[in-house]
Amino acid sequence: MGKKVVVVGAVAAGPKCAVRVKRLDPDAEVVLIDQDSLISYGGCGIPYYVSGDVPDEKELRSTNFHMLRDEYFFEKAKGVTTLTSTRVTGIDRLSKVVKAEHVATGEVKEIGYDKLLLATGSEPIVPSLAGLDLDGVFTVNNLHKAIEIKDRIAKGLVGKAVIVGGGAIGIEMAEAFKDLWGIDATIVEMKSHLLPSLVDWEMADILAKHLRDSGLEVRLEEAAQEILGDEQGKVRGVRTDKKEIDGDMVIIAVGVRPRSALALEAGLHVSRGGAIVVNERMQTSDPDIFAAGDCVEITHLVSGQKFFAPLGSLANKQGRVAGDNICGIPSVFKGGVGSFIMKGFDMSIGSAGLTLQGAREAGFAADISLTSPIDRAHFYPTQAVTCFLMVFDRRTRRVLGLQGIGPMGDGILARINGAAPLLCEGGVIEDFNNIEMAYSPPFSAAIDSINAAAYVAENLCDGRMRKIDMGEFLAYMENSALQPDWVMLDVRHPKQARPFVDKFGSGRWLSLPYDEVRERFAELPRDKTMVIICNAGSRSYEVQRFLDHHGYSNNKVLAGGINVVKRMNVDWLPSAQ
Repeated sequence: MGKKVVVVGAVAAGPKCAVRVKRLDPDAEVVLIDQDSLISYGGCGIPYYVSGDVPDEKELRSTNFHMLRDEYFFEKAKGVTTLTSTRVTGIDRLSKVVKAEHVATGEVKEIGYDKLLLATGSEPIVPSLAGLDLDGVFTVNNLHKAIEIKDRIAKGLVGKAVIVGGGAIGIEMAEAFKDLWGIDATIVEMKSHLLPSLVDWEMADILAKHLRDSGLEVRLEEAAQEILGDEQGKVRGVRTDKKEIDGDMVIIAVGVRPRSALALEAGLHVSRGGAIVVNERMQTSDPDIFAAGDCVEITHLVSGQKFFAPLGSLANKQGRVAGDNICGIPSVFKGGVGSFIMKGFDMSIGSAGLTLQGAREAGFAADISLTSPIDRAHFYPTQAVTCFLMVFDRRTRRVLGLQGIGPMGDGILARINGAAPLLCEGGVIEDFNNIEMAYSPPFSAAIDSINAAAYVAENLCDGRMRKIDMGEFLAYMENSALQPDWVMLDVRHPKQARPFVDKFGSGRWLSLPYDEVRERFAELPRDKTMVIICNAGSRSYEVQRFLDHHGYSNNKVLAGGINVVKRMNVDWLPSAQ
């Protein structure tokens, strides 16, 4: 008789572990338990089911060969005993027994184990708001709720929606409402920018503008205070600290937290943040109990600190590692860098590693390079501008993170995936300078976007480049009195610069084309700090080096250039732009 293995939780990590154990040890007796009736589904696909991109919820629960992953599948195809609609109520570690109760019938049973895996996942964070019990208020934490949301929309019951929370799920749900169904949707985010834990404000601002241009209302630095209802107990909107927003449906998407109550009650070590503490083999403080997925904390391979990373990709990897170790194979899961990618209409945004704020909070002497290269060879007809932000440590030259935003496709994904392994291994700027990326004009530029971001970081670290950050520049453009000695030096073509000169005046905005700088630099003021501007930053840097050589060192380069500015929420651009 093989070992008895009990797996609690059957969405991502749990099923992966269960079937891995059966592959490695066919004699093992494996029991998979979940309190839900629907199991082993792609939770990350829920917004795309709501949007209609995935027409049938069964597709979220099916294999790539279109077999439904239900109790029959796990029992007949995988040899795993499967108990759905069954809640585990306690763990007796001394007797090595889990206590379970059927949700509908109340039937209680005890199931012995030799090894136990907790894959209890996460649960939505629900703020303390009046009106949460109103009809039409939803969290997006399981497939049942997704089905109900889509059913209401399909029946024409939703004309306006309010999404509380500007993280990935909130944005994806808002897009789902607007893109396919034409529902007016408003995102309410209390922090200063979208995706606050994943990207820095520059990337988030570009995304916010794109979402607004696509028909969504995005309200930042605004806190939901109450969910409003009518006399029939149905939701009618949300009151924030600034206004009332009408809505027939309200989605609460402010984040998730580990579901660890079962582990805590069993006396297992749980972190301050509520995540189950595990080692690299996914073992808890009890060597016979493992944990994996959204309920655990892992090591951030850049900061070295523990963090919560509720990602389906990581959950599956952790489940496999747990299965290996249950069967005596010494596999390890070292941690991650939180690699992330999502779409917003026809734009994609992604990141890996630390944000600038996160890096500074972790004690790094962090700075950024902001670049706006084209995504393929300049002569290829479909080339488009992308924007990248590289976070690096000025003392050690270690690269700490990479963020990117650009047209929908694989371009941003490829750069994030290219950066992630180097981030995991402690790569420095020079490693990113020389990372080899596949090149062909329809796919990339000869100098890849990652290389370009690293070149800028190197120049900044070595003191060859001096910059002003985008935030400083935008503040100045809103109020020039903040920097009365600044003047903009626009080295783009005169046709591009002229609208700016006309709007802001030659005393504030100078035009000197790149190809005329060497002949005319003596015309430039010596009593002003010149902010050198071009589209992407490369010409600006070259002009800076030339001017420095000739004693005009009172200058700085605008990081990212006008390419970034045009994609941000600014209202002062000349109309010709």
